[in-house]
Amino acid sequence: MSFEFEIIKTQGRARAGILHTPHGDIPTPVFAPVGTQATVKAVPPRDLHELKASLVLANTYHLHLRPSSELVRDMGGLHQFMQWSGPMLTDSGGFQVFSLAEINKIDDDGVTFRSHLDGSKHRLTPERSMEIQQNLGADIIMAFDQCPTPTDRTVVERAVERTTAWARRCRTAHPDDTKQALFGIVQGGIFEDLRTKSASELGEMNFPGYAIGGLAVGETKQEMYTALDFTEPLLPSNKPRYLMGVGEPDDLANGIMRGVDIFDCVIPTRLARHGAAFTPNGRVNMRNAVHTTDPAPVDHECDCYCCQNFTRAYIRHLVRTDEILGAYLLSIHNIRFLIRHMEAMREAIISGDLKAYADGFLERYRNTVKVR
Repeated sequence: MSFEFEIIKTQGRARAGILHTPHGDIPTPVFAPVGTQATVKAVPPRDLHELKASLVLANTYHLHLRPSSELVRDMGGLHQFMQWSGPMLTDSGGFQVFSLAEINKIDDDGVTFRSHLDGSKHRLTPERSMEIQQNLGADIIMAFDQCPTPTDRTVVERAVERTTAWARRCRTAHPDDTKQALFGIVQGGIFEDLRTKSASELGEMNFPGYAIGGLAVGETKQEMYTALDFTEPLLPSNKPRYLMGVGEPDDLANGIMRGVDIFDCVIPTRLARHGAAFTPNGRVNMRNAVHTTDPAPVDHECDCYCCQNFTRAYIRHLVRTDEILGAYLLSIHNIRFLIRHMEAMREAIISGDLKAYADGFLERYRNTVKVR
């Protein structure tokens, strides 16, 4: 089989595993840097390998609009186009379409929307999402879903109905998971009965993996953790679980403790472009004057190129002068910080020390909550 999920060790709800794909193995739990436009901003694929990234995400909506999935297909697919040889995942385009509420119109068949680039009119349906993602050629692709405001029950109920109907259409359009594994997306907002309904209906379609959608989009952290608590038992224990759009270090720890295997988020590179760095003691704003003459690295514990070679004083200088190198160095640091965090949690699961590691990490990481 091209795709297989192997669970090596569990501790409580947490799992350490390996997701085997046509482009290589993904040790789980895993954090995937986001390459929205077929590039992780400011970070070459060569460096992603050095940072030990094992999965990269790209965006269906943006690549459909520019340069087009057909062009990417004709250039050999995403792996060849962006020169990333490892596993890739593409989202369905649903989140981007629905987040642009002022320029879209949703109906039971799909979504009509206008491009945020030039105002041109487009139509996205489950079948078209599958076609685009097949053209792009990622290893893992996502069913087309409706991502609603998670706390509005009326909207969430309708979104669950559409997500199930659209998932069936995606399954019909993509019945073979040999080359590309199609994941279903469980919706339901913060409502346990709606999550139960969504998970049950999608479970009948026998997807090779399941994503937890509709979280980290407006609810509180505790509401997200509670939703994960009641969603995890609803999902097949032998298949990977993907929490979409989550990348804060404390959320990664809490998600893993609640049985999540895969995460993605733009936050490490977005923070870097704003001059912020992850450290074990919380975020650090490298623009602050306290770093003006600081000879220390951003993080003494980090093994990335940035921390092994440059001082906080130099990084602050780059950030304040808007030098591109500053965004690059902080991007590789922030990505490596999250990957190291995942590596440590995976090792802690295998060694049986997960609770101690997670509590210790969250105790140091300022402005977070302890694992419950």
